[in-house]
Amino acid sequence: MSDLAALAADLRALPYTVDAVQDCLGEAASAALMREQPVAADLATRERGGIAALVRLFTLGLPVPRALVDAALPVCQAHGLVTLGLATVDDGAVNALVDLRPYGDESHDWFVASDLAELATRAPLRTDHVLGIGGASTTLASWTPRRPVQRALDLGTGCGVQALHLSTHASQIVATDLSSRALWFAALNAALNDQSWELRRGSLLEPVAGQEFDLIVSNPPFVITPRRPDVPEYEYRDGGMVGDSLVRTLIQSLPAFLAPGGVAQLLANWEVPAGADWRDVVRAWIEPTGLDAWVIQRETQDPAQYAELWARDGGAAPGTSGYENLYAAWLSDFASREVDHIGFGIVTLQKPASARAPFVDLVAVDGPVASPMGPSIDAGLAARTWLASASDDDVLAIAWQLAPDVTEERFGRPGADDPSVIRLRQGGGLGLSVPMDTALAAYVSVADGSLPAGVALDAIAQLLEVDSLASLLPAIRSLIADGFLVR
Repeated sequence: MSDLAALAADLRALPYTVDAVQDCLGEAASAALMREQPVAADLATRERGGIAALVRLFTLGLPVPRALVDAALPVCQAHGLVTLGLATVDDGAVNALVDLRPYGDESHDWFVASDLAELATRAPLRTDHVLGIGGASTTLASWTPRRPVQRALDLGTGCGVQALHLSTHASQIVATDLSSRALWFAALNAALNDQSWELRRGSLLEPVAGQEFDLIVSNPPFVITPRRPDVPEYEYRDGGMVGDSLVRTLIQSLPAFLAPGGVAQLLANWEVPAGADWRDVVRAWIEPTGLDAWVIQRETQDPAQYAELWARDGGAAPGTSGYENLYAAWLSDFASREVDHIGFGIVTLQKPASARAPFVDLVAVDGPVASPMGPSIDAGLAARTWLASASDDDVLAIAWQLAPDVTEERFGRPGADDPSVIRLRQGGGLGLSVPMDTALAAYVSVADGSLPAGVALDAIAQLLEVDSLASLLPAIRSLIADGFLVR
């Protein structure tokens, strides 16, 4: 048995899983560690073996007695970690060279190796740092639709988190990255998890020139970073282009790489100049592509907030001259392009499978959403794709019904006979809330799948003594697109 196979077998035998680590640490220490506060986890794992020893070694970056490591990994042992380049041994203590932790979804347990985090190294990150499991990677994984596909591309794979998720529903996986260090970790994680990925090195889509994919996922280096010699560029976040041009370039390059009906899912930042609307910025990127687009802005930051986040991200401590210089560089960079604020969101693109006008849906949603969001994205794409070719008569011919998670809210003045506000609220998906007038409220009250929409609207029009309720069709189409009304 190879050292790598031995390590994987030992980790499974423990078992080294997300739930087991949480049980080992306890709720408070686990929550603190999620906030990058290691003290509680340090106290909870001192002088303990098994899972506790591995948490101290690979997550906290603390030296662990060799005897405890050998006991936790009885086949691989410390010498196997050294051979694999994952640890060193000094004076009877094992020191990790990598972060190695469990990760999983609803039905899979995986292991993910990456560079040690700042809380473990107690030092600023190196510029070729390879991120492990983080907020951006879990966000992208949650929002990606999981329909079965033949060929999938993980663009900018890093340590391979997205490729692990793709392995649950893609027959062939290609993973690319500009960083050779990232690809080393991706190869390690593929082997640890008994995966077979085709790994290629290169910038953006260059490594897959001339190829098409059914699904492309990407957590690209979208961070907007000043292009100055005194500002370090981190491979995992900085794409080397001015402003938000990397994401724009990527989006406008995608049509040639998507198979008909293929989907691309990515995270993005965009700069919004003073007096502009973010929708106009993103629409200008997308419209030349001919792709369907559903873009959801989740957050906005002003230039100062953005500077604070990313100046601190690399390890510069607030109050130091290094931090203040970085902060000033970001503010100067944004000012040079008259940027008012920066948006962050999830971009879903689709190549139409047949000739038709593409749909472009741009919406801001900053509240809680379902987790995972992938099923809602998949359903929303299917609904919008159908609507893009459906006539009004097609819509009226279907007996729509309210989705099970939809509720109605009515508000009025005390003592009033009728409500002054009527809203539909979505319990899952994007958690949207939609205002309704009396006529639309009357329709959704009878939308139980028994009557075609046209028949129901005609009956309501007679009750309201109006000629037609055709004016409700745009609102009904919107309710179908957003999952309030389903077949």
